[in-house]
Amino acid sequence: MPRPLRFVSENAPVEITTRTLQGRLLLRPSPELNDLILGAIGKAQDRYHMVVHAFVATSTHAHYILSPTSAGQLARFMQFVNANIAKEAGRLHLWRERLWSSRYRSIVIADEQASFARLRYVLAHGAKEGLVARPGSWPGANCIAALGRGELLRGIWFDRYAEYKARQRGESVPAMQFATTYDVKLTPLPCLQHLSESQRQAEIRRMVKEIEELAEAVNLEKGRTPMGVAAILAHDPHSRPAITGRRPAPFVHAPDKETELECRAKYRAFVDAFRAAAEQLKKRPAAFGDMFPLCSFPPALPFNAPA
Repeated sequence: MPRPLRFVSENAPVEITTRTLQGRLLLRPSPELNDLILGAIGKAQDRYHMVVHAFVATSTHAHYILSPTSAGQLARFMQFVNANIAKEAGRLHLWRERLWSSRYRSIVIADEQASFARLRYVLAHGAKEGLVARPGSWPGANCIAALGRGELLRGIWFDRYAEYKARQRGESVPAMQFATTYDVKLTPLPCLQHLSESQRQAEIRRMVKEIEELAEAVNLEKGRTPMGVAAILAHDPHSRPAITGRRPAPFVHAPDKETELECRAKYRAFVDAFRAAAEQLKKRPAAFGDMFPLCSFPPALPFNAPA
């Protein structure tokens, strides 16, 4: 099945999901990896000016809620984040193959009601799977403390190219010589921007409390005990779970069928315009111009083979 065209709806946040290869635990939390993940997000945010609302990194995948201005900005931001996390996690866990299973998946969040639901979903990671009793106990990189208590999110980004060149010159390279600290700046979702900072934090804490109560009830119903932080940190990052529990991703996060159909209509119009431009490109490859819809990724021109 081909990938859908990359599409960003105007003024709508998106939820990004990116998964490790074969569901392996290559993002198994550790203080070192948490710092590197935060550093990659902070560096990418500083470079590409991405609006970040929330995020969480589990052992097998990562979620982000972002508000990109275009599909191009989103692609550059995610390429930088995923490439740097892959390099650092591979270095840390001695993993030489690719880290991500495929390109990230971007899903538009249609309205405020859906935004609340997706924020709650991101915050619930760790507790909803029965791994820890409370979402705030998840030992991986996440935004709960920052959103609920205003704590600082600060990570480390290493300039590995400069480090490599220094070693090539035969220089002695201290561990932190090419390290730079970056802060991850979180922007409230549009559905929370009318509240004051203290009110937003109280709303997040209330949401987290509801998640804890629901997780406790589910654990009692299933007769399970949360795994706990020590057991999570003891996992082999090269291992893979027997069952992943993945489900097909929805086309859009929408509260009702009517909103979903509106989003589908916008996407169909975008695809129709893209296909029409692609047909014109086949006929007149030299006249590229502005045939393709705004914020799209036009196809590459064919290879100019020698006669």
